[in-house]
Amino acid sequence: MADRGSEPTRWTIHGERVVDDTRHLRLSIASVELPDGVTFEQYVLRMPKAAMMVVLDDQERVLMMWRHRFIIDRWVWELPGGYVDPNEEPVLTAAREVEEETGWRPRDVRPLVAMQPSVGTTEAEHLLFVARGADYIGEPEDINEAQRVAWIPLDSIRERIEKGEIVGAGSQVGLLHVLAFPPR
Repeated sequence: MADRGSEPTRWTIHGERVVDDTRHLRLSIASVELPDGVTFEQYVLRMPKAAMMVVLDDQERVLMMWRHRFIIDRWVWELPGGYVDPNEEPVLTAAREVEEETGWRPRDVRPLVAMQPSVGTTEAEHLLFVARGADYIGEPEDINEAQRVAWIPLDSIRERIEKGEIVGAGSQVGLLHVLAFPPR
């Protein structure tokens, strides 16, 4: 076994071959060796950065979208967000997505948290932002995103998560972060 020095549990990657590569994902198979010498192949999914936003109003509500996700065939509440375009700042992506998907323009936007939703097999950084307030600018531009846009009371979030109405990792992390550490 190779000397791993001060990182005795670090896995060794002997190579990676691409299976599929598109604008929204890169699927590959990595040849992996564990510290105990066991080798295997691991699927790896790499996706572009995504940016999402928790938009809060002065009545302790959060702006959310009710939408159908065909992959899990469920209706769920989600925070607005999307993939970061090349050469676009993530904060601008998050603000743009809020406008396009909800018809609201966020104010006083600040970074909230960065996360990786499935770190064991996927590289897909999600950058979350929080906004204090928003101005209504009209109907959402993107009619394909949400069945309904609503201001949801923050004190109902825990129950909605427990009932399975909020299942997305990014939405849960952003909402739970705001509940645990209210922005000033």
